[in-house]
Amino acid sequence: MTMGRSTLVKTGVAAAAVALIAAAALAAEPSGTPQNRNQPPVNSGTNPYRVIRDWAQFSTEKRPWGGSNGVAIDRDGKTVWATDRCSAGTSPGCFGTTSNPVHHFDENGKEIRSFGAGMFVWPHGIHVDRDGNVWVTDSGIASPDLLAKFPGAEKKGSIVVKFSPEGKVLMVLGKPGVQGNPPEALTEPTVVLTDPRNGDVLVAESHSDVNGPNLVGRISVFDKNGKFLRVIGKTGSGPGEFRTPHGLVWDSQGRLIVADRHNHRIQILTHSGSYIGELAEFGRPSGIAIDRNDNIYVSDSESDARVHPGWMRGIRIGSLKDGHVTMFIPPHKTEGPDGAMGEGIAVDPAGNIYTAEANLRGVTKYLRN
Repeated sequence: MTMGRSTLVKTGVAAAAVALIAAAALAAEPSGTPQNRNQPPVNSGTNPYRVIRDWAQFSTEKRPWGGSNGVAIDRDGKTVWATDRCSAGTSPGCFGTTSNPVHHFDENGKEIRSFGAGMFVWPHGIHVDRDGNVWVTDSGIASPDLLAKFPGAEKKGSIVVKFSPEGKVLMVLGKPGVQGNPPEALTEPTVVLTDPRNGDVLVAESHSDVNGPNLVGRISVFDKNGKFLRVIGKTGSGPGEFRTPHGLVWDSQGRLIVADRHNHRIQILTHSGSYIGELAEFGRPSGIAIDRNDNIYVSDSESDARVHPGWMRGIRIGSLKDGHVTMFIPPHKTEGPDGAMGEGIAVDPAGNIYTAEANLRGVTKYLRN
């Protein structure tokens, strides 16, 4: 059957209307879950830390920091790794630069080495495995505008890269420049975590607009050789479901702890990924770290009156055993009313905290008094 222009226009308008209605419905869905939207805000606690802003210093490239999302402690327990996005703001990220976005710093914040130039769109999470190898996620992908400015950029982004400590590429998960489902591709991976028991690789996806109709929320699991094994969870707000999984760690029992950011909760899963429970006192979690005593450190970089009324940005610290916050580090003061707090977070064996600053840029050290 042949359709006339009028029919095509009407069909297009109807389709657009349906899409707008669907988008409006998604936009109307509040963040958090029905179970935790009435959780009283936790904005207080002791604070035994001294703040050292701009702790990590570039000594080779002599350039300003780009926004940083990832920070990790080296297996030596003293030195620190971090990522940055090469340039200020959220765009163009590492496009059009020769900057290295993966950095290693000594215990005094002096740069040891950097690498990864020309490989990434929007470097995000970073993880050091049991062998000292460094894993970096790339949550970005080139927009049409960036593709027009930077030919060849279509073959970058939405991947996970495994490096040796010296910067040699050992493995790439995902198809550069392509968003999709494993094993062929990944969708905006945020963080990566390896399993010290068998070397499995867990990749949290995605960093997409949570109001998008094709939102992805999952953890994809690969073996140590990069073979796709399975998926943990799915998109949603129920037990074991995710909306922007933004942090992954193991606790002392080998349970998987997930920062489920848009659902305003920390989820506790079995080692294989089955739901056990959740914690709601730690705010809107962007990053999580756990020490040897199962104390949990949670960075909240996004709470404000719109997405999480009554809650402050900051770092909330408590015991994973009872789920209660006992310490609170307030946000950095800025010109904005909400201040700023880093996204990625790491804790060294001495109890010092490090945050990767997405907005203020750089790495902040919180020295335990």
